[in-house]
Amino acid sequence: MAPRGMCGQTFSFCVVCYLLQIRSLLLESKINPNTAYQKQQDTLIVWSEAENYDLALSFQEKAGCDEIWEKICQVQGKDPSVEVTQDLIESEEEHIEEMPETSPLIDLPSCELNKLEEIADLVTSVLSSPIRREKLALALENEGYIKKLLQLFQVCENLENTEGLHHLYEIIRGILFLNKATLFEVMFSDECIMDVVGCLEYDPSLAQPKRHREFLTKTAKFKEVIPITDSELRQKIHQTYRVQYIQDIILPTPSVFEENFLSTLTSFIFFNKVEIVSMLQEDEKFLSEVFAQLTDEATDDDKRCELVNFFKEFCAFSQTLQPQNRDAFFKTLAKLGILPALEIVMGMDDLQVRSAATDIFSYLVEFSPSMVREFVMQEAQQSDDDILLINVVIEQMICDTDPELGGAVQLMGLLRTLIDPENMLATANKTEKSEFLNFFYNHCMHVLTAPLLANTSEDKCEKDAVVGSTKSNTICPDNYQTAQLLALILELLTFCVEHHTYHIKNYIMNKDLLRRVLVLMNSKHTFLALCALRFMRRIIGLKDEFYNRYITKGNLFEPVINALLDNGTRYNLLNSAVIELFEFIRVEDIKSLIAHIVENFYNALESIEYVQTFKGLKTKYEQEKDRQNQKLNSVPSILRSNRFRRDARALEEDEEMWFNEDEEEEGEAVVPPVEKSKPEDDFPDSYEKFMETKKASAANGANGANSKSVAAQTSPASSNGSSSKNATLTTAVTATKGSLVGLVDYPDDEDDDEEEETSPRKRSRLGS
Repeated sequence: MAPRGMCGQTFSFCVVCYLLQIRSLLLESKINPNTAYQKQQDTLIVWSEAENYDLALSFQEKAGCDEIWEKICQVQGKDPSVEVTQDLIESEEEHIEEMPETSPLIDLPSCELNKLEEIADLVTSVLSSPIRREKLALALENEGYIKKLLQLFQVCENLENTEGLHHLYEIIRGILFLNKATLFEVMFSDECIMDVVGCLEYDPSLAQPKRHREFLTKTAKFKEVIPITDSELRQKIHQTYRVQYIQDIILPTPSVFEENFLSTLTSFIFFNKVEIVSMLQEDEKFLSEVFAQLTDEATDDDKRCELVNFFKEFCAFSQTLQPQNRDAFFKTLAKLGILPALEIVMGMDDLQVRSAATDIFSYLVEFSPSMVREFVMQEAQQSDDDILLINVVIEQMICDTDPELGGAVQLMGLLRTLIDPENMLATANKTEKSEFLNFFYNHCMHVLTAPLLANTSEDKCEKDAVVGSTKSNTICPDNYQTAQLLALILELLTFCVEHHTYHIKNYIMNKDLLRRVLVLMNSKHTFLALCALRFMRRIIGLKDEFYNRYITKGNLFEPVINALLDNGTRYNLLNSAVIELFEFIRVEDIKSLIAHIVENFYNALESIEYVQTFKGLKTKYEQEKDRQNQKLNSVPSILRSNRFRRDARALEEDEEMWFNEDEEEEGEAVVPPVEKSKPEDDFPDSYEKFMETKKASAANGANGANSKSVAAQTSPASSNGSSSKNATLTTAVTATKGSLVGLVDYPDDEDDDEEEETSPRKRSRLGS
């Protein structure tokens, strides 16, 4: 922008696209010495030209805005430090406020056929000016002008006056954009609304008029599931439906400049819905009759479908209520028995009914998950597991016939809300979390995991020999829909691992669930393999030694490492996810897992050099090994030589101390693994050797050398750097496997993490 003369003269500048550096002219505007320019938020310059014609110049960077602002201030002779160049804003606002009172109303042309074009031009011209819109609205209201226009519409339609009908479309559309509730009351009355719809059928941009009135009168049928005796309520329902149709179907999507023109129309619909819900809620006789027919076995399927759809729309309308009114609304539905009714209809064969029932259930869960939880726990005391509401929901999720599982995804989200401890209540006398989670894991979890366990059982999987491979892969026979379902279940179980530490830990170890999940690492669907890996990653992320022992004793890293090796050098999401899992173990220095991985799998992983993760694991392992050796060497030799010098009477006491010390060091009881790699027949032999050595030591006054032979016989892992104490402990636990298996069955009534850790430890001290 360059000035062309002295201050006080007229100057011009070009607004060029500052960001994209486009040199074409977008806007030319003159800098008027008397125009008030305002700088806002360091990147915006606004001003007005002519009457109610506002402009704004926006910049991405402050520097560009400052440059233009300095030139404007230079032209007007102002200091660039000011934010407003002229002091006229206050007087202009006062002038605008006074105009509606002091200025006369707009003179409307006479309502005649030959004046329709003039009327259309007038209505269209005022839309850019708030003041003139207000004046026109007052004129239309005072003179009853709208009804006269609608009478002209009937004349034009009878005469097939297309030009007049096109003008009437512009007029009625413009009146709607005036955004005045008083005009809407006239236009949407029973007397006028169908003529308004008729005017809006004749859009000049369409080759043929639409047939909206035909749809509203013949196709759209109002169904009274229960006869409505209140005529005012019936009229309000009809009006709301038709106005909603005008807003959603007839009127085109408003542009950016028109988005606020119909705000009053939206409010009109909103308050109508509030009034409808309030009137229905107050009519207890009506709602009671609806519930009675909904749960009556004699009700035919078509009637029940209409009733469910009515409740679905009823609940949708309730979202317009204020929180306190919505609370009263849902309490009324609960009192009348909405949840038992849903339990019946959600189990029906009709897909449309089930879908509507699911939508109603989602409204209830979103409003009050505690109300739903309380109902299902009370129901469990009187009903079998198969007909519990939550189990019905789970079965609907599992049996969803949609190839994309749209309904299953919705139901899974509702289940997650119900089992989320974050929205569970806790009072002095009642803990909803412990009560509901006990209920869920006792009555519902087996239903949720049934598809997962069924699809990962040995008889469901098939051995497929891979060409050029020395091993056989276990391939899970999952089609795409089944894979999607299993992925949803795994997502929910992963959520449980994160939020239900005690209950899900008990369930995973009892069912050996992680081993079954990792079968899915061989799925042909990569997204399912990633879900299985995410489940294991969440478990390892807890850094819980219970889980760590379970993983190492069960050799559960093997399917993950096999998947990594089978993936080869491909750089994909599966590769990155597996690498991240091992990198987490390295960074967090989870010693038990590091030792297990290095000792059992490092030879297979040694060749992977595009990341330093596995070399880092080996380094961590060796550092820990050196640390243990240094600790052992720091013990005085006299203590080391006397370590095993004890008499026969002290042997049992020392063994008991070993168990006690291990509990104090580890902080948790030893959970026996589900070992499949070691034959069961090995356990009696090891136990007999241990007992024979123990008796010999007691009889002969065992010295340190005899004790070392015990360690040698019972500790095959001693060569890997583990101490004889830990080796003997491992043998003792292994030898008494049959009596310790019951340790996995934690008490069901415990929820606190401290109880979770201490209770199994006490039981381990007692033995079997």
